[in-house]
Amino acid sequence: MGRPRARAGRAYHPRVSTLPKVDTDPARLAQPFPADFAWGFAASAYQIEGAAAEDGRGPSIWDTFARQPGAIADGSTGDVACDHFHRYPEDVRLMADLGARAYRFSISWSRVLPTGTGAINQRGLDFYQRLVDAMLGAGVKPLINLFHWDLPQALQDRGGFANPEVVGWFTDYAALLASNLGDRVKAWMTFNEPAVFAFMGHADGVHAPGLRDWPTAILVADNELRAHAAAARAIHDLVPGSSVGMAIDVNQVVPATDSERDRVAAGQWSSARDAWFLDPLFGRGYPALGLEAHREAGHLEGIDLIDPPAGDLDYLGLNYYRRDSVSARSDRAFDWDIGAVSGSEQTQMGWHVASDGLRDTLLELNQAYAPPEIVITENGAAYPDTVDSDGRIRDSGRVDYLARHVAAASEALRAGVPLTGYYVWSLLDNFEWSLGFDRRFGLVHVDFDSQRRTRKDSARWYQRLIAGVAPSTSRPGDDLSPGPRARDRVDTER
Repeated sequence: MGRPRARAGRAYHPRVSTLPKVDTDPARLAQPFPADFAWGFAASAYQIEGAAAEDGRGPSIWDTFARQPGAIADGSTGDVACDHFHRYPEDVRLMADLGARAYRFSISWSRVLPTGTGAINQRGLDFYQRLVDAMLGAGVKPLINLFHWDLPQALQDRGGFANPEVVGWFTDYAALLASNLGDRVKAWMTFNEPAVFAFMGHADGVHAPGLRDWPTAILVADNELRAHAAAARAIHDLVPGSSVGMAIDVNQVVPATDSERDRVAAGQWSSARDAWFLDPLFGRGYPALGLEAHREAGHLEGIDLIDPPAGDLDYLGLNYYRRDSVSARSDRAFDWDIGAVSGSEQTQMGWHVASDGLRDTLLELNQAYAPPEIVITENGAAYPDTVDSDGRIRDSGRVDYLARHVAAASEALRAGVPLTGYYVWSLLDNFEWSLGFDRRFGLVHVDFDSQRRTRKDSARWYQRLIAGVAPSTSRPGDDLSPGPRARDRVDTER
C-alpha cells in the first residue's frame, strides 16, 4: 500500500502557502536537539574526489557520460572536481574545525575494483583507509555510502543494474569494504537516492548511463532493492554492531491545484516513485497504486515483477530539499508536470522552498513505516554565491534555508519522530552532475581553478549551531588555499 503523501484535503494550498519567519539564532535552534545528535556533512566520490585516472582507478559510467557532447551543461567533468583525493587531510581538518560530528561520504566502486569485480586495487582501498583514519583522528564519525551512482563502466558494459547478476557483484563489493573498514566503521549506507539513479539515468536519460527506457529503469530499481537486502546481510554478518540503511529522496508531493485530476496525479506519482522503494524496504511489496500507474504507462512491458525481500533497515535516510507540485496534463498516468508553482520562493535550482514540508514528511514517514531511526542524510540549497571584495561570502539565503529546515526538524523531533542526525549537503561546492560547476551547494566556497577553500557565512552559522552558541562578530572568509606545490599540481591536471 502506498504512503498517503498526496491525498486530497491538505491543510494548505501550495500556491498560497507562505513560510513564517524563523529565528536564525543557532544557539536557540540547537536547544531541542540531544547532546549526541549527529550533525554532519554529506558528499559523494565523483563530485569531489578528482584523480579520475590515478592510482589504478577504473572508469565509471559518469566518466563516460560526462564526455558525451551536451550531457553536462557547462561541458565539465569530475576529472579533478574538488581534488579531494589529494586534499582530504585539509578537508577533514576543515570539517572538524566546523564542529562536524559525522561525515557521510561515498566509495568510488571503480577505485577499489577497477572493473567492478575481480582484482582489488589496493592503492584505491588504501585511500579510503587513510580517509577513515583521518576522520577518526579528528573526532568525526564516518558514515560510508556504498553507491552514489558511479557504477564501474565495465559493469555497465555487462548490463549494469539491469542485469540480475549485479546483486552478487554489489554484495561482493560491500563485503570487501566491510571486511577492510568494518573494524573502524559501524555506520553504513547501501544506496543514495535509488530512484534518481534508476529513473533519471535509465528512463529520462539526463544522468549516467543516459538511457531512455522505462522497462529497463524498472529492472534497475528492482535490482537495487535486491542488492540492498543482500549487501545489508553481508555487512551485518561481517561488522558486529553495524547500522545499515538507505537514503531515499522524499520531497513533499502535493497537487498543484485542488482539482481531482491533480490530486489523482500527485497520488500516482508519489506511489510510483517514493513508495516504489519505501514499501518494499518495509516488507510490503510494490504499492498497488504505483503498479497501476507504471502498468498504464507501459513501463512494465515484458517484466514479471516479484516483490523483493524486505530491507531490514536499521535507519531510514531522508534526503529532503523541496516541495513538488504535480499538475496533470490529462488523465493518463505519467502525463503530468512536476515542479515549483509560480510565485513560490525558490532556490537557484528552481526548487520550491518548503521547510514545513520537511516536518510533515518526517511525521508521515514515521507514522506510515515506524523506522527504528530516521536520519536526514541530505538537506541544503544552491544559491548564486559571490565573493565580496573583503573575501567574504555572504550567503544569507542559504543560512535562512538551513535555519528553517533545522527548525522544522526540531518540530518533528518534539512530536516523537526518532530523528538522530542531520547532514548538510554539502561541505564543499562540487561537481553538480549534469549541471557541472554552475550550481553551488557547499558551505565552503571552492575556487575550482586554484582549489582555494573559503568558508561562507553559512559555514560559520553551522559551526555555531553545532556548538550551540550565539552569533559572534563576523570575520572575512578564511583562506584555506593549499600550498604552491598542491596548487601547481591542480593547474597541471586541468
